[in-house]
Amino acid sequence: MKIFRHSKHAVYFAVGLGFVLLLLTKSYASTGILRDLAQQSGITIGASVLMEPFENDAVYQETLAQEFNSLTPENAMKFSHLHPEKETYDFTNADKLVAFAKEHQMQVHGHVLVWHRNLPDWLTDEDWYPNTLEKILKWHIITVVEHYHGQVDSWDVVNEAIDENGDLRDSIWLDGLGSSYIEESFHWAHRADPNAKLFYNDYRGAGLGDKANAIYALVQDLVQRGVPIDGVGIQMHRSIQDPPNPERVAANISRLNELGLSVRITEMDIQIYGDEPPDDEKLQAQAQVYQDIMEICLAAVDCTGITTWGVSDQHSWIPYTFDRPDAPLLLDENYQPKPAYHALTETLAQ
Repeated sequence: MKIFRHSKHAVYFAVGLGFVLLLLTKSYASTGILRDLAQQSGITIGASVLMEPFENDAVYQETLAQEFNSLTPENAMKFSHLHPEKETYDFTNADKLVAFAKEHQMQVHGHVLVWHRNLPDWLTDEDWYPNTLEKILKWHIITVVEHYHGQVDSWDVVNEAIDENGDLRDSIWLDGLGSSYIEESFHWAHRADPNAKLFYNDYRGAGLGDKANAIYALVQDLVQRGVPIDGVGIQMHRSIQDPPNPERVAANISRLNELGLSVRITEMDIQIYGDEPPDDEKLQAQAQVYQDIMEICLAAVDCTGITTWGVSDQHSWIPYTFDRPDAPLLLDENYQPKPAYHALTETLAQ
């Protein structure tokens, strides 16, 4: 792990902070150190939130409020959850998260307005005329964004519209409306809340490569044509076996910033592949990846923050999805800080 010594005072501060952290981690983990340091650094440190532990686990809520200054609804704002029937909206769960964020002075990043997945049967089981499908998407976006006008700070407007080959992804939206659905979605969201920051969000586009280049070309075109896009969300679902290349990530963020776009790491977790309890060497490798990305974000012209995809390892999507043990987040299954947590606090403390 990297150690920075800018001055004698910085050394004393880092050593003192390490001692305090050592004492604190012998008991309940939620100290607020990560959140406090992120706020002092002018960035957000966020977590995605699942409704089941949010409603049934008091420690989950307490940790969320104390360690993070931003939250992203993991599922509660997706199309099928908010719009289960054609004439019916259900904001119940999403409203709970927004109210929680307001109570605890947290930002809310809305996820997601337009995606090819998590769509209700009433939408996918029908063949729609283009003008009807356009009205459905338009009024879904306007209804949702207006409902949270002034309460949701930023939105993933369009999610994963580019496939692994760098082409526009085949979807109900592209098939029915053509590529114009992307820019129109940003216009509709901006009309509903002109003050909300609007993002394009995608995975496997962190560094320089075919997909990253396709994402860049897409958002560059939107910017040049005056579409109201404010930033790009970079998903970071990676592993210690396949870590992101720091230099390539930094270069990609730099070129997006040069377009006048903010960047945020919207969905970060680093898989370590198995082990119960996790192997120390793997945890240190994981910590290095988190530290590298935080350093890149802090050094960038406009990187607004990092959101981990989950509050703790206990509720990560990865073990469930891949049917194997893993520990991809900053806090373990008992909400105790891991080396990755300490790597971020040490980096922010500098």
